[in-house]
This record gives sequence, C-alpha cells and structure tokens, in this order.
Amino acid sequence: MSNPSNLLAYLRTQVAVDVDSMDLAVAARHTTDSAKFLDMTSNQAIVFSQSTRPESAHVFKAACDAVRSSGGDIEEQVSKALDLLTVLLAKEVFPYLKQRVHVQTSPSTAYDTARTVEHAQTLVALFAEHGIPADRVCIKIPATPASLIACQHLEKNGIRTLGTCLFSVPQAIAASQAGCLYVAPYFNELRVHFEPKLWKEYTDTATQHPMAPVISKILAAFKQIDSKTLVMPASIVTAKEAVALASLYPDHLTLSGTVLDQLAAADSPKNSSPSADTTETIDYNIDFLTNGGVALEKALAADTDATRKLADALKIFDEMEQKTKELIRKELSGK
Repeated sequence: MSNPSNLLAYLRTQVAVDVDSMDLAVAARHTTDSAKFLDMTSNQAIVFSQSTRPESAHVFKAACDAVRSSGGDIEEQVSKALDLLTVLLAKEVFPYLKQRVHVQTSPSTAYDTARTVEHAQTLVALFAEHGIPADRVCIKIPATPASLIACQHLEKNGIRTLGTCLFSVPQAIAASQAGCLYVAPYFNELRVHFEPKLWKEYTDTATQHPMAPVISKILAAFKQIDSKTLVMPASIVTAKEAVALASLYPDHLTLSGTVLDQLAAADSPKNSSPSADTTETIDYNIDFLTNGGVALEKALAADTDATRKLADALKIFDEMEQKTKELIRKELSGK
C-alpha cells in the first residue's frame, strides 16, 4: 500500500476526521472520491462567522425572509430565524458528509433541562423540514448537570446528542451515563481562538499538554465501563495538536478549516510512534445524573479549572449568539 499523500490523508487512516466548519469551500476542498468527512460540527461562534461571509449571504437572507410572515414579535422572529439559519448553513455542508450534522443548543438554556430539550427538538424538526432526517443529526449540548439530564431524555426519545464544553472526566462519564452518542472534550479552552496569546505550544504535545491526560483518562474510563459513547476531541488549534491527539486513539477528531489546510500542506510521516497506553483504573460507579445531577455538580465544584473553562465557553457562545441575533434583527427591521 502506498504512503498517504499528505498529513491529512495519513490522519484519516488513524482516526475518523470531521469538519469543524460550516464553510462549504472547506468541506469541498478536503473531500475527494476516496476521502469524505464523517460529520460536520458547529457552534454559535461558527454560525456567526459563517453568517458574515459574502458567500453565505443568500443563506442568511433566505432564513430572514422565511420568518418575516411567521407572526410573533420581533424577538420571536429573530430566534426562529437564528434556528433556521443554523439549519440552512449545516445543509450547505451536508452533501460532503457520510454521517451527521451537529448543531448546538443555545447557551442560554444550558442550566435549564426543559428548555434544552425543547430547543433540541425544534432543531431536529427544522432539519426534517429541510430534508435531513433525525438519524443524520446530532445535537451538541453543553455538559452541565441540567443539560446532560436533557441529553438523557432526548436519547430515550430518539434524538442523538453530543456532550460539549467538556473539560473533565466526570463530565464525560455523566455524558456516557446519559447515553450521548459523542463527547467532545476541548483540547484547548475556547478563548484561545479569540485571544491567540493565551495558546501555548508544547514540545511533546501528547504528553505535556494539560488536557492530554484528561482525554487519555476519558478513553480509558470508557473502555473500563464498556461505554458506547464515542470520543471526539475538539478545539484543536494546529496540525501538530491534531497528530498528537490521534496518537491517543480517540474515535473522531473535528478539525477547523485552518487545521485541515495545515495538514493537507504537510508531508505524511514515514512512521508513527503510538502513545503510551493509559492503564489507570478509577472507580466510576458514581451515578452523576441522579437527584438532578448533584454528583456532577459536586465534581465540577471541586474542579475549579473545568468550571472556569465551562463558564467561559458558555459566555463566549452567548456573545456570539447575540451578535448573530443582532445581524438578524437589523435585517428583519430593514435597518
């Protein structure tokens, strides 16, 4: 068998590669007859960024035009247009996927089980209206106690979920207990994408990066408990990080257009060195979701770093959502 033509082709032999972008050009650029993305992931920041691009102007206009006659006050129309915009942007990339589109529930519902369930159901229904069935959709939901209980309800009712904004082993175990299809542990905290000076490079990323052992422990824990939940590391900044993460043997990696371009421009390695196996055994018999998720609340309270990163991610996603809503509000009001 010939060597892969570049580092992206090599990575695709090691792990399932997903596209962390709603940019049609990114998906097209890195798709061939023999290489197709499995999933597409997105969030409020990606929706905002894509909404401002000239090539998405027709999608943005279509979403706004569709809700103008829907009734309700302007804020109801803005919320409806945002959900529709999210679905239509995902639909643009859908032809380049083998499996699922992923969209994220509003950060404003992250601590409200009922509202998270309602928003997830709304998004899945919108996808169905636009030709994408529920079995090709996954709803990303922040891994708070209330929202993971929502995941448990959704999974029991046929809606697949992904636990996101995830920075700790207890969050991952709780997501597995909820029946989530995926967990997406963030390799870097979200803010590094907005304040690049916060990002730190390591000589040996797979052993020195502070999230590498967390992800290794999640993988080991899932093996120990025979979890069916798949691990999809996210928030990856460079090609070097992607290769390091692949050495931990997760199920998927979701990669931005920038990282995909870096990988495609780099040579394939002549050989690879596998990471050390994580053999640590920990008792994961705690039920993190009973009694309203009190055990997960306690675990997060004891992990100040994970709690800070989770709160900051929700803050950033809320800021991005508000920016997109303001664009929609201006379009709907004709300003």
